[in-house]
Amino acid sequence: MEKNNLKAWLYLLPSILFLGVFMVYPLIDVFIYSFEEGYNSASGIFFGVGTYNYSYILRDPYFLQAVKNTFILVIITVPLSTAFALLISVALSSVKKLRELFETIFFLPYVTNTLAVGLVFMILFKSTPYSDGLMNVILGVFGMSPIDFIDGPYWAKMLVLSVYTVWVVLPFKILILTSALASVNRTYYDAAMVDGTPKWRIFTKITLPMISPTLFYLIITGFIGAFKAYSDAVALFGTNLNVAEMNTIVGYIYDMLYGNSGGYPSFASAAAIVLFVIVLTITCINLLVSKKHVHY
Repeated sequence: MEKNNLKAWLYLLPSILFLGVFMVYPLIDVFIYSFEEGYNSASGIFFGVGTYNYSYILRDPYFLQAVKNTFILVIITVPLSTAFALLISVALSSVKKLRELFETIFFLPYVTNTLAVGLVFMILFKSTPYSDGLMNVILGVFGMSPIDFIDGPYWAKMLVLSVYTVWVVLPFKILILTSALASVNRTYYDAAMVDGTPKWRIFTKITLPMISPTLFYLIITGFIGAFKAYSDAVALFGTNLNVAEMNTIVGYIYDMLYGNSGGYPSFASAAAIVLFVIVLTITCINLLVSKKHVHY
């Protein structure tokens, strides 16, 4: 028995070393930096230790704007993308002819470059001297005035970012949910049909409980992915997200390190720790909720 345990630890050793070097050590390092006031990455010198970095970012309007944008994005995109993915997956599972074709079509955005998809969305929504954009053409058909979705009001830009984010994450969720639906034991469905159970009841009492672990996985990863959003905003609004009022927490961290506000690793570290605490809290809440609603 002891030999087996030793073998198991030896097999795990490379993974443990990898996680320790590239995850645990950087996290501890960032946590230390977040308390070092005025840290200079070139000289490695700082002039004090305290909570000033946290107090600064929590008063910084750019950081507060980034937190607001990130939370709005999370609240809108995670439920919508999961719900749409579930509906599409159920529809695909009920289609026999051309199912593979539809699955390929829905999966195409996932293998397309993020910036390329962002460029397409800019063409659809951005107003130019030559065109108001396809979406404004559609709005004009219904007698509505053109809206500048890229450089216009805040709500319009957030709408475009939310639609873009849902579009980008939808294919992966469809792929996972389609696989989960295919793995449900058909015996349950056959028994329910023999009893004359309505389809909506079959879906709520059989399908949802059987795929609940997959749904829970997608919700957790969806929350984490949405909190890490940055490239989506850059693809639509450019690199100067603070001016566009569309920065995210990850974008703020990047700006503090390398962007227009660059050279402040202590502030970036404090913002990173705040993001870590937010994601950890949301994940723990989801884990507690899953104990009652997820059936393994």
